[in-house]
Amino acid sequence: MGKKQELLQFCWDQVNAKSERLKQASDALQESLDSETKNSTGDKHETGRAMVQLEQEKLAQQHQELDRVKGILKKIDISKRSTTIGLGSTVSTSLANYFISVSCGTFTLEGKPFYCISMESPIAQLLVGKEAGESFVFNGATHSVLEVV
Repeated sequence: MGKKQELLQFCWDQVNAKSERLKQASDALQESLDSETKNSTGDKHETGRAMVQLEQEKLAQQHQELDRVKGILKKIDISKRSTTIGLGSTVSTSLANYFISVSCGTFTLEGKPFYCISMESPIAQLLVGKEAGESFVFNGATHSVLEVV
């Protein structure tokens, strides 16, 4: 399995784990709503139902965001080779390593941490379009792009 394949798999694993957590939370809320419907009457009942519905709306928003993230992951073509940084690039700079994908944390590969970052992140905004040998300043530090894969 290549470097990009491992990084992409890590991102998918993170997204799928979050998806499973959302499903469990959604199931628990539905159970709570069912219980609230069977066991309560009056103002307390209405307040309980309203709280559960509010939580369900929050979960629905999180599901929408997760679907958006999955859509981005599906667009990543790890076989594509480019010297210019874009979606799906692995980038080594003088200060850090990045996988331009979705924001899902850090993955250690061959003993080096790779930050999985989204195209919308501030650092990615500076990286996109650059090539090896170019530099940029982020948070007052100058980064040199060493390698783009």
